[in-house]
Amino acid sequence: MSSQPSCKPPIEADGLDWPRRLWAALTLLVGIAVTVLDASMANVALPSIARSLSVDASQVVWVVMAYNLVIVVSLLPLSAMAERVGFRRMYVAGMVLLMLASVGAAFSNSLVTLIVARVFQGLASSMLMCLFGGLVRNIYPLAKLSQGISLNAVTVGVMAVLGPSLGAFILELASWPWIFLVIVPLCMASLFGVRFLPEVPRASERFDWTACLLSMVVFGLSLIGLDILVKFPLWALACFALVAVTGTLLLRRSLLQTAPLLPVDLLRRVPVAYAVGASFFSFAAQMSAFVSLPFYFQSVRSFSYADVGMLLGAWAVGVAGMAPMSSWLLRYFSIATLCAVGAGCMALGVGTVLVLPLGGSFAWLTVAMLLGGIGFGFFQTPNNRALLTGAPRHRSGAAGGLQSITRVFGQGFGTALVSVVFTLAAAFGPTAGVLVSIVCALVATAINIHRAFNPARDAAS
Repeated sequence: MSSQPSCKPPIEADGLDWPRRLWAALTLLVGIAVTVLDASMANVALPSIARSLSVDASQVVWVVMAYNLVIVVSLLPLSAMAERVGFRRMYVAGMVLLMLASVGAAFSNSLVTLIVARVFQGLASSMLMCLFGGLVRNIYPLAKLSQGISLNAVTVGVMAVLGPSLGAFILELASWPWIFLVIVPLCMASLFGVRFLPEVPRASERFDWTACLLSMVVFGLSLIGLDILVKFPLWALACFALVAVTGTLLLRRSLLQTAPLLPVDLLRRVPVAYAVGASFFSFAAQMSAFVSLPFYFQSVRSFSYADVGMLLGAWAVGVAGMAPMSSWLLRYFSIATLCAVGAGCMALGVGTVLVLPLGGSFAWLTVAMLLGGIGFGFFQTPNNRALLTGAPRHRSGAAGGLQSITRVFGQGFGTALVSVVFTLAAAFGPTAGVLVSIVCALVATAINIHRAFNPARDAAS
């Protein structure tokens, strides 16, 4: 009779009560801000780190690559682990590890120690990122879930713009170690709000260490294969061959389980499957645009760094401004309709950048980039709602992990495609890279149009 502990507060049937919901939401938003800043500010500091540690560009890039690789291989295993140890415990462990790793990175005196610290930063960020989807699902009542998702999207958009700017500002006033130290106070502030987070019931199934290992091989080698595809095609093919073998083993194992680490049970649900497919190509479009457009604006249109920054900033403004609007529009339109319009606007905005005449108005280019950002922001809130509500509440951790891994892999796929076209079509690589973004956005649009004609598209939302 005592198998269920009475000291644990039950999770509210439909989100948290006010004002606990407010403090839990603020804690979640601080956590999101910390992870975005941790990733974006480090990129700006790479040249300064290279000079300080006397290493070249090909070596210092591992400060970012090691961080990203750890996130990719650990997201799904940590999502499954979080369902078993509890969201609160995972959040505390992630924040504490991020603080310690950030201090370690700041006091690193060699590239090796810095990369080791970044590995632990990546692990800590993954421990937090795998929780965001599940936490927002359990913090907000279903009627207000779209508002919560849009707040998350706005936070990501604002921090993604603020991160590089804040990093550059810090480097103007201080040395690169402060890039890592600046997030420590935010981590400490977030820990004060942990007690307000929902206590989500834990999964009873044992953690599958075999599936964990297979998952790490599949996702790690996939990212490495994409990264080396152009320079080392044979090694990339070897990576993909191993991915095929281990992926088959992982899939067969997952199909036999009720709550698998690889959430095939969620992908059987029509709303989740559509959301994952559309999200993958949406993030591929966004990342391929952000990789290729700076080259396009500088080499084709001869813009300065400041001009490029303003144009990319217009995209971020569109994302931050439209995310709350799409939440409100969900009252009147289906998820499929809003997602199709959003992906279509993204394709239209990026396409307009290409067709505007050279030497034309800078203002029209800004409008085109703003339209692309509006489309991306318009798409994210309804699509994430479909993914998170399409999963049962007890699988909210797995749904959050699936959301994060889809984003990371979509971005990696978009980056790899741009790298391929830059190599194969060096003469007009930037233009071809922008075309890749348009094609990916059109694929996302097509998925959502097909989604609109499927009766089961919004069954769980």
